[in-house]
Amino acid sequence: MSLVTVDLADRSPARVVPHQAAPQDKERGGVFAAPLARIWRRRTLFAAVFALVLGLAVTALMLIPPQYVASGSVIVAEAEPGAHNASMAWIQKIGDPADIESQILVIRSPRLLRLAIEDGLAAHVLAECRYAATGGRPERITEKKAAACVKLTTDRDALVEYLQKRYAVTSSGRSRIITIGYRSPLPETAQTMANALINAFLEDQREAQASSRKAAADWLHTEINQLDESIRADETRIQTFRRRKGLLKGASAPISAERLTNISHQLANAEAAKADAAARLGEIENKGAGGYESAPAVLASPTIGALKQQLSGVSAQLANQSTLLGANHPAIKALMTERASLRARIEQEIGNVAQGLRKTFEASSTLAKALRAQLETAKTEAAAAMDDEASIEGMVRNAEIKRNRYADLVKRTGELETERRILTGSTRLVSLAELPQEPFSPKAVPFIGGGIVLAGVLAAAAALLRDVTDRRVRTSAQLMAGTGAPVFAQLPCLEAPGLVGRLADRPRELRLSEALARARVDPTMQTVLRNLHAHLVLAGGSASRAILVTSSKPREGKSFTAFAMAGIGAANGRRVLLVECDLRRPNFEASLGLGRSPGLGGVLRGEVGPAEAVVSAGRFDVIPAGTPTADSTELLMSDRMVDFIAWSRRYDLVLFDTPPTSLLMDASLLARHVDGVLCCARYGRSQLSDIVETVANLRRAGGVVLGIAMTMVRPGRQSTYDVMPLPEPRRAEAVR
Repeated sequence: MSLVTVDLADRSPARVVPHQAAPQDKERGGVFAAPLARIWRRRTLFAAVFALVLGLAVTALMLIPPQYVASGSVIVAEAEPGAHNASMAWIQKIGDPADIESQILVIRSPRLLRLAIEDGLAAHVLAECRYAATGGRPERITEKKAAACVKLTTDRDALVEYLQKRYAVTSSGRSRIITIGYRSPLPETAQTMANALINAFLEDQREAQASSRKAAADWLHTEINQLDESIRADETRIQTFRRRKGLLKGASAPISAERLTNISHQLANAEAAKADAAARLGEIENKGAGGYESAPAVLASPTIGALKQQLSGVSAQLANQSTLLGANHPAIKALMTERASLRARIEQEIGNVAQGLRKTFEASSTLAKALRAQLETAKTEAAAAMDDEASIEGMVRNAEIKRNRYADLVKRTGELETERRILTGSTRLVSLAELPQEPFSPKAVPFIGGGIVLAGVLAAAAALLRDVTDRRVRTSAQLMAGTGAPVFAQLPCLEAPGLVGRLADRPRELRLSEALARARVDPTMQTVLRNLHAHLVLAGGSASRAILVTSSKPREGKSFTAFAMAGIGAANGRRVLLVECDLRRPNFEASLGLGRSPGLGGVLRGEVGPAEAVVSAGRFDVIPAGTPTADSTELLMSDRMVDFIAWSRRYDLVLFDTPPTSLLMDASLLARHVDGVLCCARYGRSQLSDIVETVANLRRAGGVVLGIAMTMVRPGRQSTYDVMPLPEPRRAEAVR
């Protein structure tokens, strides 16, 4: 038995590690052979998942509203206007990916989005929200959704978060161009929102570039105002000091200096007048008798001159008349009296002149004295004024310095303001967003293509996962490793006729009669059945073999195996008896059209003898179960069953078809009374754990598990050794 078992195992291509492909399969099909084989095993699941996912993709394509994307572009890190010699820092900044990334982060920042929102975007967002909430029918919006949209436009934080999900900011390759796009179901809204963010970014960049100049201009304005106040205060302080000190300005010099000069001039004039008066008075007083008449002051007097002329006339008349008239003539006396009067008047006038010169001298002396006193006072005041003027000059110099600085700051402020107004910054507009004409998504061809790919991936993943996690029996190695029992045969699955039957993952199960009919004409099935029959014959040395055929669960092919083995045994000239031991659900009579018989149930109840229950099935005999009964276990435990088994040994081969071991204990009760047990495991359906438990239970019950028959194995898994036809005899001419 061991030799045959080893020979079969070596020849069987199914003896591999569970869920792994055989080495020869890998060599023939490559690394993808095993996964493809697993997917093919789960082709029904693959097809179902694929159809489901693809259907969902098509449904989503029909239900998803179209989305429009409007995008514009800006270029960053350009040199400023007029900056012919860019700095090294600026040169390094141009094209730096980190700088481009930082600009993208600035554009997507909540601060810039809030700046864009200030341009009146709330109305567009409200229209978009209402459109999206109603699937393109804003007029049918509910109050709850309308309130949610209104709340979105009033809550700035929620609005910023809403916009961040819809703006797309990307860089164009390795260039310095940044593309700003907005996705919306409304094309007008997409264009408006994209342009709003672009304009906000450009304005923010201009403000950022002008911020330093604005800060400098603000500082200069502050300094100018402070200087203006300081200059005004200095001028007020200078004027107050001048008024307090009397340091008023004259025509060409300070009043104190002009006053000192004036007093000096007056004193000089007074001294000159005094000296002149003294000289003239001295001339008059120092002359001898009659000599004062020739003094310059006397000569300068017109009155005295006139009197002297009159005196000269009278003296001439007197001289003329005295010769003619004599000294005592009245006329002479009158002339002499007139002459005396004129001389007295001249003396009087000379006295008056002298008196006048004396008064002039005294007045000049008094004036000179007074002027000297004033001069001393003026000198003192002028000296004090000079000190005050020195102080004022310092104050004036400080005020003048402040005025010059004031003028420079005003000039620089004007320059900064001019630069700030003409500054465009380092960011320039490439193009604003245009109104999108066609939806950006979903696009039918890429969407369906992606759906097909996704459906294929998910379907393959589901099939592979199901196959990996599947612990159902698929190889003989699994059964041998789990149970320790040899696998006698792998009965192929009998496919249903037609293309559908060949492609189905789970072929349609045939009725027992149909399956037996197809098995009789299937060469592969006949070869496998002959090998199985040989295993059962070689499993023991007794002439009569009583074999129990069972399985762990229903519909695993035990009845078919029992009938097929009965047919093969009968064909080999052996007398075969097939006994149906499933007393609760008998199916031999209905499936095979056997005649009515009291069956095994009648034998175990003592109603009939064993020979009376036998029904001929052609080449072998059959004892059906008879009428269904619920006390099957008690009947099989009775002594009549032991007697029946002893009676059945008159046949060369006795096959007992029992109920599944997972449902009833009937098979375990009979296992110790037969020569061996053949367990049936259905390929791709029976769980390995159930088979292991079945074998263990049978062994614990005292039964001998001869081997396992794997049923309904996928076609092509069985190795055959068919008869090779002889070649046609060759003619002599062909040899030549």
